[in-house]
Amino acid sequence: MFRRIYRGFLYAMAGIAGAMLVWLMVSVILSVVMRNAGLQPFAWLFTSSEYAILYMTMLGAPWLVREKGHVHIELLTAALPVKISHVVSRLVAVICVVTCAILAWKGAEMFLTNIARNDFDVRAYYFPKWILSLTFPVSFGLMAVEFSRFVFGDDLMHSGEAGIHE
Repeated sequence: MFRRIYRGFLYAMAGIAGAMLVWLMVSVILSVVMRNAGLQPFAWLFTSSEYAILYMTMLGAPWLVREKGHVHIELLTAALPVKISHVVSRLVAVICVVTCAILAWKGAEMFLTNIARNDFDVRAYYFPKWILSLTFPVSFGLMAVEFSRFVFGDDLMHSGEAGIHE
C-alpha cells in the first residue's frame, strides 16, 4: 500500500514536471508573439517561466533517478570485471545518497529560514520564497530514497556496458 502511494506521488511529481515543460513552451511562444506584435508581455509571464524551470527540474528528478534516466557514464564500469563493477556502481549510488541527503537537509534549512523570515521573491509580484525552496528538501529527499534502491536493492545503477542502450 505504502509503495503504491509513494510511486503514485513520484509519478504525480513527474506529471507536474511535464506540465511545466508544456507551460514553458507556451509562455515562450506567447512572449515572442506579443513582442513581435509590438506588445509588452505580461510581467508574470517571464517570472512564471523561471519558476517553471525550477519546478520542472526538481519535481522530475526523483522520477528520472527511478527510471535510470539521469546521465551517467558507463565507460569505467564497462572496463571493470563484473564483481568490481557492481561494487563501483553501489559505491557511486552511496555517494549519490549522501549528496542528496545533505542537499535535502540544507534545503530544509533554507525552507524553514524562508518561513521564519517571511522572505519574498520581489519581481513582478511578491511571491513567498518558501514555495520555491520547498521543492529542495522534497526532491532531494526522494532522490536519496531512489538512489538508495541502487545501494540496497537487486537492481544496479550501471549496466556495465559502454555506449548508448535504449
